[in-house]
Amino acid sequence: MTNSNYSDPNATPPLGQAIPLGLQHVLAMFASNVTPSIIVAGAAGLAFGSGEQVYLIQMAMLFAGVATLFQTVGMGPIGARLPIMQGTSFAFVGVLAGIAATQGLGVALTACIIGGVIHFALGSVIQNLRWLFPPLVTGLVILAIGLYLIPVAIKYAAGGAASFQMEAESFGSLMHWSVALTVIVVSLVLKFFTKGTLSQSAILIGLLAGYALAWMLGMVNFGAVSKASWITSIKPLPYGFEFSLGAVIAVTLVSIVSAIETVGDASATTKAGAGRDATDKEIAGATYADGLGTAVAGVFGGLPNTSFSQNVGIVGMTGMMSRHVVTIAGIIMIACGLLPKIGAVIASMPLPVLGGGVIVMFGMVASAGLNMLTEIKMNRRNMVIIAVSLAFGLGLNLVPTAVQYLPGVVKILATSAVAPTALMAIVLNLILPEDAD
Repeated sequence: MTNSNYSDPNATPPLGQAIPLGLQHVLAMFASNVTPSIIVAGAAGLAFGSGEQVYLIQMAMLFAGVATLFQTVGMGPIGARLPIMQGTSFAFVGVLAGIAATQGLGVALTACIIGGVIHFALGSVIQNLRWLFPPLVTGLVILAIGLYLIPVAIKYAAGGAASFQMEAESFGSLMHWSVALTVIVVSLVLKFFTKGTLSQSAILIGLLAGYALAWMLGMVNFGAVSKASWITSIKPLPYGFEFSLGAVIAVTLVSIVSAIETVGDASATTKAGAGRDATDKEIAGATYADGLGTAVAGVFGGLPNTSFSQNVGIVGMTGMMSRHVVTIAGIIMIACGLLPKIGAVIASMPLPVLGGGVIVMFGMVASAGLNMLTEIKMNRRNMVIIAVSLAFGLGLNLVPTAVQYLPGVVKILATSAVAPTALMAIVLNLILPEDAD
């Protein structure tokens, strides 16, 4: 029976309305969802456009859809049963890229599996941990993630992040930058001068415009697309199971931050769509789904999943609170993930095209952190916490040799950007007196 009260998560709009709305959710998060896998694959040394990279992109799409169904359909206590879209998390990129570059994808994905299990367990205690992550701490961590990733975006826009790419004569060429700037300009024009679906899918359309220009300039090679099969074969533990305590600790720390972010997204969704606060059951269910989605994805080569904040905006914009709409979006992502041809097309995208897109995306991650920090009072105490946390987090990441004599586990954590920023912010927030002004 159709329910016309669309502020109700259980509302069931007609398919003619639900399918376009579900597709809009996909368009809003599609580019952001596949980008982390491309970056981590590059850090691991996988060739751009290779079959292995295509596989990781496929898993990003497939398990974004699976995790979304965990969230919207649910199983027992798992899932908020709210219109929350799941996708591959940018928060983990810095940590996982570092692990993949130094210890390999086997270690990175094993850490994702174990981190996902721990993340799942947080569902039973998440309410008791929220006090450790006020806007000061969460905002700082998200800001650090964005600032860490921005240099990667610039390198991609200029022609590549690997050393051999940066040494190439074409690195930083006008051709590369013309493609990257086309993506940026088209994305910004659509975002701020159009409305509805065009505005929501601005980055995706910008990427398509840059892709078209790159093709006209002879930068696109479709060889991998013709070789790709039509149906993907899913491989459990494609890189084996390799345990590293440092990698697990680093991923778990980011998982805690990701869990808090999901709490915020669940609360924002109910506020935007129904004008109420999220219940404890919904918050716990959202966290369970986050962790389960991450663990299952890790088993098959997918990166950690989290709720996508941009899709919360769609709920607020459309007034459509129906979880069934986002279920349709999840099914669309699963269909994309099962078609390697789609992954091969994405993998054929020249790096400057991706670079233009991620300059905007990573900049927005940093901006989201700054936005959270506007909620706090900028007194001397809080400014010191911000200064010291960022100095340690970003400084050690930029100069990793400064801690070259630390044991392996500690060194991974110290140079991950996110972990030291989070740890320093939490500790200082707990020990510095509130009236230290």
